[in-house]
Amino acid sequence: MSQIWHRPPGFKYRRLSRPVIASAYTYQDGDLESWHSHHQPQFVFTTRGVLRITTPGGAWTLGPRRGLWLPSRVGHELQAIGEIDLYSVYIEAEMSPWEGDECRVLVISPLLRELVAAMEEDRRLARDHRAELIIPLLLREMCDAPQAHEGSLPLPQDRRLQQICERLIAEPGNNDTLDQWGERVGASERTLGRLFKTETGLAFGQWRLQLRLAESVSRLARGMTVATIAAELGYRNSSAFIAMFRKATGQTPQRYLKSPQDEPA
Repeated sequence: MSQIWHRPPGFKYRRLSRPVIASAYTYQDGDLESWHSHHQPQFVFTTRGVLRITTPGGAWTLGPRRGLWLPSRVGHELQAIGEIDLYSVYIEAEMSPWEGDECRVLVISPLLRELVAAMEEDRRLARDHRAELIIPLLLREMCDAPQAHEGSLPLPQDRRLQQICERLIAEPGNNDTLDQWGERVGASERTLGRLFKTETGLAFGQWRLQLRLAESVSRLARGMTVATIAAELGYRNSSAFIAMFRKATGQTPQRYLKSPQDEPA
């Protein structure tokens, strides 16, 4: 856990062989791409399964139809939760749709998914004739994609908050109050509440809710029942858990991980 706050050293920029490159990968449950970073911004999303991405500033648990934009040189770690298929897109910095070092979760439209698939196919088959046509539309589709927030977990820098967050990540069903946590880490409830809002943008209760949402997606991907997940995450019953999940994602837990191909016509 302590490596979450590790930042990689700088390095000399190396250009891509073409302005936008897309690659496809398959990972097994538990596969891990340990801490690394890239010269170019990266956009990554799954078409099957759940991917967890951790950076020094946050953690994201992404199901199908959700992708993460990672600015250049942002250290990150990738972990497969269940078997996953994913696309990774690298874009030269001057063509980036956004400036700054903010990570973004985007909703993946069918068109965006197919444009990336076409870019990957052209790269794999060493064909360049479609790339000049695809790239402008791909970048525009990324710019226009709605942003999503479920599964996002901002991580603090304050050591007292880190202690609390580490414990809650290990025990997401913990319902202790912020006052109880304050007694353990040596700070008042008011101070901790202010720090949570300043460093993560979320109140303590909101942060814990985001953690539980991310953990529920991970558990769903591994085939756990809704009743078991609800109990492990500290909910009174399955109905309370389902209501939280639907409010956050707009879908029931049973439908959330289905890919578009799984949906009935």
